[in-house]
Amino acid sequence: MPTVAVKLYSVFFKFLLKQRLQNRIQDSLQESDPFGVTSRPGESVAAANPSFSDGVATKDIHIDTFTSLSVRIFLPESALAEPELARGSKPHHLKSITDSTNKLAQAGPGLIRAEKASLASRRAGATPREEPRRNSLGPTGEGLSSASGGGGYLGYSPAPGGRRRKLPVIVQFHGGGWVSGSSDSVANDLFCRRIAKLCDAIVVAVSYRLAPENQYPAAFEDGFKVLNWLAKQANLAECSRSMEVRKLDAHKAIVDSFGAAVVEPWLAAHANPSRCILLGVSCGANIADYVARKAVEAGKLLDPVKVVAQVLMYPFFIGSVPTHSEIKLAKSYFYDKAMCMLAWKLFLNEEKFNLDHPEANPLAPGRGPPLKLMPPTLTVVAELDWMRDRAIAYSEQLRKVNVDAPVLEYKDAVHEFATLDVLIKTPEAQACAEDIAIWVKKYTSLRGHEFSY
Repeated sequence: MPTVAVKLYSVFFKFLLKQRLQNRIQDSLQESDPFGVTSRPGESVAAANPSFSDGVATKDIHIDTFTSLSVRIFLPESALAEPELARGSKPHHLKSITDSTNKLAQAGPGLIRAEKASLASRRAGATPREEPRRNSLGPTGEGLSSASGGGGYLGYSPAPGGRRRKLPVIVQFHGGGWVSGSSDSVANDLFCRRIAKLCDAIVVAVSYRLAPENQYPAAFEDGFKVLNWLAKQANLAECSRSMEVRKLDAHKAIVDSFGAAVVEPWLAAHANPSRCILLGVSCGANIADYVARKAVEAGKLLDPVKVVAQVLMYPFFIGSVPTHSEIKLAKSYFYDKAMCMLAWKLFLNEEKFNLDHPEANPLAPGRGPPLKLMPPTLTVVAELDWMRDRAIAYSEQLRKVNVDAPVLEYKDAVHEFATLDVLIKTPEAQACAEDIAIWVKKYTSLRGHEFSY
């Protein structure tokens, strides 16, 4: 059973959640805001950290002009290792990001000109030499996305030329019952940093629009829009590299004018979109499953992005026919069934609310595409979560059509036990992240499926 502290906090959490939902019900009477909101004022937020002081650098990017859709990118320090040394110890020539910043500040534009000259000599066939990693220096930093803060951004910027280590991409959707949570909350920031390190992957956390300001299907559309954005990023980066290799000055000027301003350098330098994992938490798992289905339907239209697997952490599934856990654990810890129904009504709208809505019930008839086409799906469930049984039933249906769909069930655990702010630093939360990493590497390893349970 959960500790006394967890039980007490659960009571306090439910009280606050009920107040928030009631406030949202009042707000739902107002007109919808097309721009929307992606976070609530009362939630604690972790600022973006552009350096690798804790092993992961982050930056926030607004990716849609017409909505508030944004993402936070988590880049693990392992991306800075040389490709052939990636699996070994940290290379001796890699220094801290702070040291690189100080050296560049002292050297000024002269060092940048020297780097350009070195790149030109390598193209001419000269023997390459070791170059120090560097930071961007405002307007002089090359490859710096204008969306990342312009001249004021002092985070890591990839040096031009040379071989770079490519990492898989994990697209993460936070929880919060459709009405709260954000990609930059303290708990979500810590969780994504943990996943980036353990999975050795770039994590793209999505700040989708929240209800009731933006009801269904806004959050789902935002999720798939991010996948399309990743495909666009990959294609723009490839176009830029192609023009550079061909040395067509006129065409390169066009790319610089219309492409470089929107190319995200971290993704261009280090992301391998052909190894893309979807990871959803609670209601975010519903979004991940929707995006996976849309990716199957889109097929090659998303190239070079390929969804190779998905992770559903205690998905927010419901249905008209109650399961055993929904009856027995209806008043469970933190998120009980009554309050979750209120959250669903705020998201789907009272008039359209249906327990067997295709985005609410994964086993609803007529839900496409065929389950046999779905990517491998890892499902994480908690023993004391009333939503547990339906998530397990969905996993069983996937396995019946030969989809790799294991279930990890954690004893004495509650809903969001690995991602909730008060529980995220517990040993169980750490163990869950490590278990997820083992399974994810099964599908992201370039050497094959050597990781298995």
